Amino acid sequence: MWSTPAASMVCILLGIMCDVQQVSSLQPRVVQRQSEQTPEEVTRLEEDIQRVINQIHSLSSDNDRTRSFTAGDESFSLDAYYSVLSNLYAVFQPLLRDRFTDDLPRILVCIMSGRQDCGLEAELTKTVTLELGRPLLAFVSSLRSQTCSPLSGDTESSSFSRAYRRMGESVATVFTGFQQTLINILSSVPLSGNFMGAVSDLVDTAVTNVLKLMATLLQEPMDYINIALQFGIRVPSLDRDETCQQGDLKQLIMWGINHNVSWSFGNSIVDIFLEIFFTPQQPLCKYPGPECPPSILFQRSVSEAAGDGHDILLNCDNRNLARLNDTLCAEILAGSKAGSSTSVLTFCQALNSLSIDQMQQVWSKMCYVIRELSSPLVSRSSDCSVVRPSPATTTLTVPQTAPHRVAREASNLRQLACNYDNWSENEVVDAVLVTLCSDNEREEFVRQVCNNASLMGKLLLDKMNSWLYAYCANSTADPEYLLSHFCVYGKWFDQPPVGPHQLEFCMNLDGPTLSKHICQHTGFFMMLFSQPENFQFMPNCSLSPAVPPFPDPDSLISDSCRYSEWLDVAQIPIDVLIECIRLDQNGFTKEVCANKTFLNSLLLNKENDWLESHCGASLSFQPTELSPSPNIADWCDYNTWGERQVDESVVGLCWNNDQLAFQKNICCSASVLEKLLENPYNKWLESVCTDIEDIMSPQVCKYSEWTYPIMVDMTELALCSELDPLNFTSKVCANQTILQNLLTNQDNTWLIQHCANRTNPGVSPGGDGDEGDDLTGFNPAAQCQYSSWSVALPDVSLLTLCWEHDQTNFVSSVCPSSVLLLLLSQEPSSMWVSSMCSTYTNYTTAPPNVSTTAQPDLCLARKLVRQFNWNCSADFTSACLPGASQSMALQMMFRCWVESLKPRVEDLLTPPVAAVLEKAVSTTVVFLLALEEVQNTSLHVIENIRLNVLESVGHYLEREKDFGKKRVVLQCFGTVLTSLMQTARDMTAEDFFFIKEYFRVPLSSLRSVLSATNITTVRLILQYYSRNKETLQLPDQYLPSMMSVLLHSHVKRDVSLFPELAPLLASASPADIQALPSLQNDVIVKEAINRNLGHMTQDQREAFGLWYSKDMPPSKITKGHQSIIRDTGNLIAYLPFRNFQHLSSAQLVDGLDVLQKNNLTALKQKFIAQSLVSTYRNLTAQDFIRLGKLSCLAEPEDLLLYRGTEAFSVIQHFVMNCTREGLSLPNHLISSLLLSSTEFNVPSSLSADRLAEVAHLTPLLGVTFLQALTPPQLLAVLPALSSASFSPAQASVIVDKLTSSTTMTAPGRLQELGSLIVGMKTETLLTLTSNMLLSSLPAMAQQTPDLSPTVANLISTKLWGFPEVVSWLDDVEPLFYCTPLLSVLPRTHLLVNNIANITTKPFNTQQAKAIFREALDTKPNLIHQHFLSLGTLGQGVSCKVLKELFQADSSPSAVIRILLFLRQQPGPLHTSLKKCVIDELYQLEFFSELLKHLGAEIALSMPMSTINKFSTAEMDALRQMVIQDPHHFLLLQRKKQQLLVDKMGQRMSMYTGVFTEEEFRSLGIMAPFVVDEVFIHVDRSFFIDNLDYLLGLCYSTSKMDLVARILKEPDVFGPVKNWNQATLSQVDRFLFFLPESSLQDISMALMTLGHIEKLFMMQRRWEDGPVGSRCLNKKERTDFFLKQQFVLQFFLGFLKINPLSPTPMVPTCEILHSITPAAWTSSSLTSMSSSAFTNCLELMGHDPFLESYKHNQLLQKVKQMYGPVSSFSQPLISQLGGLALKLTVDELSSLRLTERRSIAALGAVSDWSNRQLAALFTTVLNSTKQTPSQLDSSTLVAMGHIVCGAKDTDIKSFNAVEFSKAVLFLGQLTLSCSEEQLDALVRLLTHSLAFGPISSWGTDVFIEIGVLAAGLPDFAMSALVKEQIEGITPLAISMISTLRFSVALNHIQMSVFSYEQAAAVTPEQFSALSDVQRTALAMALTPWENRPVDFRGKSLGLALSHSPLCLVLGLLILLIVLPCPDLPGRMTPLTPAGSGDTSSPT
Repeated sequence: MWSTPAASMVCILLGIMCDVQQVSSLQPRVVQRQSEQTPEEVTRLEEDIQRVINQIHSLSSDNDRTRSFTAGDESFSLDAYYSVLSNLYAVFQPLLRDRFTDDLPRILVCIMSGRQDCGLEAELTKTVTLELGRPLLAFVSSLRSQTCSPLSGDTESSSFSRAYRRMGESVATVFTGFQQTLINILSSVPLSGNFMGAVSDLVDTAVTNVLKLMATLLQEPMDYINIALQFGIRVPSLDRDETCQQGDLKQLIMWGINHNVSWSFGNSIVDIFLEIFFTPQQPLCKYPGPECPPSILFQRSVSEAAGDGHDILLNCDNRNLARLNDTLCAEILAGSKAGSSTSVLTFCQALNSLSIDQMQQVWSKMCYVIRELSSPLVSRSSDCSVVRPSPATTTLTVPQTAPHRVAREASNLRQLACNYDNWSENEVVDAVLVTLCSDNEREEFVRQVCNNASLMGKLLLDKMNSWLYAYCANSTADPEYLLSHFCVYGKWFDQPPVGPHQLEFCMNLDGPTLSKHICQHTGFFMMLFSQPENFQFMPNCSLSPAVPPFPDPDSLISDSCRYSEWLDVAQIPIDVLIECIRLDQNGFTKEVCANKTFLNSLLLNKENDWLESHCGASLSFQPTELSPSPNIADWCDYNTWGERQVDESVVGLCWNNDQLAFQKNICCSASVLEKLLENPYNKWLESVCTDIEDIMSPQVCKYSEWTYPIMVDMTELALCSELDPLNFTSKVCANQTILQNLLTNQDNTWLIQHCANRTNPGVSPGGDGDEGDDLTGFNPAAQCQYSSWSVALPDVSLLTLCWEHDQTNFVSSVCPSSVLLLLLSQEPSSMWVSSMCSTYTNYTTAPPNVSTTAQPDLCLARKLVRQFNWNCSADFTSACLPGASQSMALQMMFRCWVESLKPRVEDLLTPPVAAVLEKAVSTTVVFLLALEEVQNTSLHVIENIRLNVLESVGHYLEREKDFGKKRVVLQCFGTVLTSLMQTARDMTAEDFFFIKEYFRVPLSSLRSVLSATNITTVRLILQYYSRNKETLQLPDQYLPSMMSVLLHSHVKRDVSLFPELAPLLASASPADIQALPSLQNDVIVKEAINRNLGHMTQDQREAFGLWYSKDMPPSKITKGHQSIIRDTGNLIAYLPFRNFQHLSSAQLVDGLDVLQKNNLTALKQKFIAQSLVSTYRNLTAQDFIRLGKLSCLAEPEDLLLYRGTEAFSVIQHFVMNCTREGLSLPNHLISSLLLSSTEFNVPSSLSADRLAEVAHLTPLLGVTFLQALTPPQLLAVLPALSSASFSPAQASVIVDKLTSSTTMTAPGRLQELGSLIVGMKTETLLTLTSNMLLSSLPAMAQQTPDLSPTVANLISTKLWGFPEVVSWLDDVEPLFYCTPLLSVLPRTHLLVNNIANITTKPFNTQQAKAIFREALDTKPNLIHQHFLSLGTLGQGVSCKVLKELFQADSSPSAVIRILLFLRQQPGPLHTSLKKCVIDELYQLEFFSELLKHLGAEIALSMPMSTINKFSTAEMDALRQMVIQDPHHFLLLQRKKQQLLVDKMGQRMSMYTGVFTEEEFRSLGIMAPFVVDEVFIHVDRSFFIDNLDYLLGLCYSTSKMDLVARILKEPDVFGPVKNWNQATLSQVDRFLFFLPESSLQDISMALMTLGHIEKLFMMQRRWEDGPVGSRCLNKKERTDFFLKQQFVLQFFLGFLKINPLSPTPMVPTCEILHSITPAAWTSSSLTSMSSSAFTNCLELMGHDPFLESYKHNQLLQKVKQMYGPVSSFSQPLISQLGGLALKLTVDELSSLRLTERRSIAALGAVSDWSNRQLAALFTTVLNSTKQTPSQLDSSTLVAMGHIVCGAKDTDIKSFNAVEFSKAVLFLGQLTLSCSEEQLDALVRLLTHSLAFGPISSWGTDVFIEIGVLAAGLPDFAMSALVKEQIEGITPLAISMISTLRFSVALNHIQMSVFSYEQAAAVTPEQFSALSDVQRTALAMALTPWENRPVDFRGKSLGLALSHSPLCLVLGLLILLIVLPCPDLPGRMTPLTPAGSGDTSSPT
């Protein structure tokens, strides 16, 4: 008969399956016939199988009837089973021979898939399983029921695996006996060398064979297990959306197995089993120290983030199975896995043939089979009743020590009733249930418990739940919330003793504050550290900062005690209330107690009930305030201070007012001073009493602190004993408490002898009396009675003496006694004994080969390890502590044994065996993790494999180069890896290996990776960045991208993350900021933003303002408290102005300090200033001081009201500072406040200091003021004047005065002039030597934009006249822009020879072309081989050379290098060069790739026909280039701008819907150039909030009308008549866009002179800026000025349209500097005072908008003041400007034009008549007494338009060289010369000493001569070639006479015009063209205008070239004509260009 275990094993080995799911019986199937079997054998086998099946059925029926399977049933017999098994064995023999074993996997798969054609073998297998397995399992279950033990207090279930550990006291007793027996055996084993060697060899052999056997046996089962695990544990992977479900630890390990991650779990699996089978008992630790670590571990719970479907053994209905291709079967079927068995292959093939539904069935049935088979081993028997103890019983059995958290069992986690609401109602909550819920419902537990202080506090009453502090602190709970409830230090005195868990919790989260309380409050210190377990958290109070001697009372008041800032009063923590009462008792009583509303709000919180009684007492006994003159004698009664507590304020009062008596009575009294120093606020006394010899530094002799059990350094004690013997003896030796505490340090044992010598000689310090005054009488044998110490512990002195003088007996008697050590360790003064014993035994244990008498080893674990001579790295501390268990010793021994075997095992392992074992170990770990989940128990898996997992993943991430695989780790397993890491506060840089990888994620994947990251991981990422931001090298867009993800996703899920993100807010984009969730009311969020606003850009701050405005509508601001600004903080300063303007004046006053700390926009500053100054009419000087610079922005009229008051001087001070700092203020304000003083009426009386102070304002004082100054005054303040902005006339007055008293041409004088150089006469500069000019040029270089063309020409031509100029290039560099080409041409050869030194100079285009041409002729190799080394000469490259360069190397890299080179040129590239680049590059296949490298300048030169073909990406690249460099877009003609933007708008699909902010900003400077239909739909909210931005853009006339229309819409600002001051401030210069009818609706009271002046100033500033200077054309500018003029004249009463108009005013000269003279009426100008008129004459003369009739009236005023024209002085003439146009010819002839500056003033006027020009030219010759041939270049430049007054004969006599040097300036003027005059001027340029024959002119010459090209003779013009035409300026094209244009230029030449040249053709010129010419001209316009061209009549055979005969004949004619001036000036061209002749010239 078989035994029961034998039968069970046979059944299991045969693959018994349980009848879990009923399956219909299968019909018998035929056995598959093998080739070697006969039909008879097959038939016989089938019959045998059928017979066995029937027999089993019969047996099963009998069992069903009896059902007797209890172990105690004697009638139970296995005879029937034995018979069946015998027959079964007989059947199996032939089956086994017929490969049944190999087919068994297929058979099993077939059965479980539900198929009906599996065969008779399958039927047999199924029958055996169903019929034999079920009774056997029932029998085994009945046996299990016998293992049930009574469950008294333990609620854990019994199972085979758990029973081994938890069977009750009897089992524990037996196991302890077994352990003791094992220890005895191990201790008695003989350890001779031969024996150990033999054992080692035996072990090696055994290990080798066992490992090989295991590898063989495990290979096939591991394959099956892996396949099963891979199916059931579906490893996460990235889906199509790049998202991934978070995996748990099992899935991570499975993923690693599949991806060859070496987990290295060898040591861990050993530790796991040791933890299971040798669970150590925790020793009692009554004191902290290295040998007894604290029991609290602040680390995150390592529970996995398990989701649905993770517990594989329970979820047998899993429908989320992995695919077959994701399992090992894929490799086996593909044949890529070597070594797999045939059965596994068969198994995989069978699985591969299944459908999805069949696969689900196989999995489900197999799962149920495994669960039922394992159920007897791992689950609770149904016969074991579960009795749960009552809560009261549970509470009574809770141990007092810190509990070790163990996850409890639950039958089914999903049915677990974690009803948190019931917890709040129940009196007691089972601690086991709390643990269970925290492990399995982490997120819900955190929300319900950690975020519920009342419930958490209730649970913490049970010490078993003390782990909650650590758990919640490391969860996602808000730490501030926890702090506010559990770290309220003021309440700790009233609650039970604070334990180490709570103390560590508060120390970690609120360390600085808690340490401060501990160090500064003695009672608090004593209360906490009266418990020894709290010693480990004692702070170092020596590092606490000292309190200042005389603290400012306000500084003592915490920032939290700002009562007006207490928003949510009910949430104010108690510790804040206590602190405010302590530091601000009076203020608290007044602000809180006396305010019933305030107090009642606080009392809503029941924890504040004590406040009611406190406030009642405070209000009843309010302390009387100190009188201003206190009675010192009453307060400073020093004689009583030693007996009572003295308030620290009284101590400070007495020191301040009674120092002598204080020093005598306090500093010289050690006891009193010591008492005072106990108060930390009196620490300042240490410094003031330092010179008193009897007072020791408290930093050394802190006697009061020595009463606590702290370690005191021996050197400090020795110092105090020597320098302060009296106090030391009285406070130390006489105080047993202090002495015992000090003796805990073994270095302080000398105190025994020291104190014995200074105390009663008959009494020893620690004993009861001894003879003598030393230690000679100490008798260890008599006094050290160690045996009695267990009954009565010795005092510290006796203990120390015995250790010092009887060490051998001490060690032998005390150290072996665990009981005595335990008792001693409980006293702080003797806890050193345990450590000393451990240390002593370590160092006194002799090595094996040393013969000595050693003390016995008291540590069992260490003794056993040493006995076997094992080297072990394990820490024996815990195993060697007093009371350590035998289990811990055995565990340590086995761990060391395994460690000693490891090196040998690694040598014995072969790679195949090692691979199999590693895989088996990893699979085992996965199985154990699953088992933990199923049984909800702790097998110590995670804590043992944690480091291995992290280390293995770290190695994998470092080794792996494929980011796709690393990404799976980060994105799919980031959560579980984070949970395995320690808390961040304990982590080192190495622990962040996993976090580092997030900073290596490519930007393209960053969003998806971070989106999948949980909050904990994000926090670690942020902490790692914070620690390593200085060394991290991140892409520019990394932080913005990271912030975008975190703000959009994570902050919405967990608001508590925001404060940690706050330091990185400066990296967030404005769009991400505006998209923040609605957290405006979250105080923490608001404070975090306020703290970090200072690190952000203005755009980011304004984005936060827009975000915050969603919760701050105007109504809320209006209804808000007066302190709303202070309550809100910095954020309110960045609200949109539409919200900001609703702040009341009272609110602004209250929050002014907050506002001024922030970067307010000019509009908000103006609003604040105007609101406050206009509202409060009685502001004091102090108020204006508080306003500061904001005072400058108030309305001038409001400030002038304070004239004559004390505040007026303050206003003047700030306005003066504002002007000095460059703030643009209305001149009306400056004049009225600063310049109206009578002291300026007598300028000569001003002191040098006063004059220097107002030097920057002297230009406003005008010419008359300057003329009244004396030369000494000017010389004294010259440094200050040299930086002011003077007009040329003003500067000339100063320079002339200085010249009269000093020689300005002396060395160094010119450099001192600074901006005054513009006043230096050209005639004076002409006399300077080249050295003097060179030395002065650096100073002049700073003023080059202000140098007149005359001066610039004079200096440059003079210096370039010296050959040495090539070595002065650094000095003359500032004047390159105005150096004539003719001056450079003779030096080109020298420059090329010195080419290395000129490639960085800013040559203009024509100079660069000339030098480049010379270099090409002389150094061609340099040009072709080292083109990129030419630097700034690159702009002179010809198209031919550029083509050759592109052809030589047309690779993308080479082309990009050339493009980059061209983009780096100092000046604009010539149009021809840009066209050449485009034409060449457009032919390349990779042109689209080059687009982004073109740069805006070249890209914008592309024709529209090319741009039309751009893709969306290419158009976007062009758009970005324009935005980055808008300058070149603004230079385009208006039509080009509109066409380009229209095409971009089409690509961006902007023609429907709202013109959004994103679209508007994406266009940048181009946005206003969209079509009107798009612009009118601009987003109105964007329009209102961004007016500052919109004001800086360029608008055409039509867009101005649209802007005006939008402004008046109800949703914007509404009707104009309703506008207020704030509206006008917002609208700013847009007011000029309004039509006149709307302007008249504005309130007259709002449009003051000050406001109008500001409008003109803002418009002027815009016009002078980079946008405004290139925006409007002449006509648009004129029309706009007329609108400005209307505004001024209407609102100042000049136009009597409105009856309320004020009386017209007479302007001052200061106002005319802001409001142009042309805007005023002529009568108002002529009514100005003489001095004002004189000062502003220059402004009037040069105003381009001054009408002609005003010229006449103003000129009459000039004549009245200065007399006849003939008497006009040179300075006066230079100021006349356009006024001189009204001078008659006779008057012009009477002028004296002796100086070039007066000539230049009149030469700059362009509207002279021919007669006036002729008179002026003659006047110049007469005044200078020169002939035409004597005129030099500077004079010709000064003459300007007057040149056209010369007769042809005079022009011919000009010096050709001098004129050619002046042509650079003259060629830029729109000269009114006749055609004959132009011809004569051109003849001068063809002189051999000038530019030579026209045919030799290159592009450079045509660029240089400008408009003079219009004077080319007909034949020369008709002979122009492409390169020459490219140099003609558009202005020159427009000035060619109509007849010459149509006759001299043929259609071929016109076809090569640039767009700008073609667009410059005037209507008159165009009307005279032939059809062919018009077609050619249209071809030049077509590429940009994109319009069809009419080609009718166009010749198809024309080419832009000339036949040799044509060229020869042309040259001959030119040679004939030039020497014969009498010949007709116009020659008939060879080929009439306009004749329509289609033949080409021959």
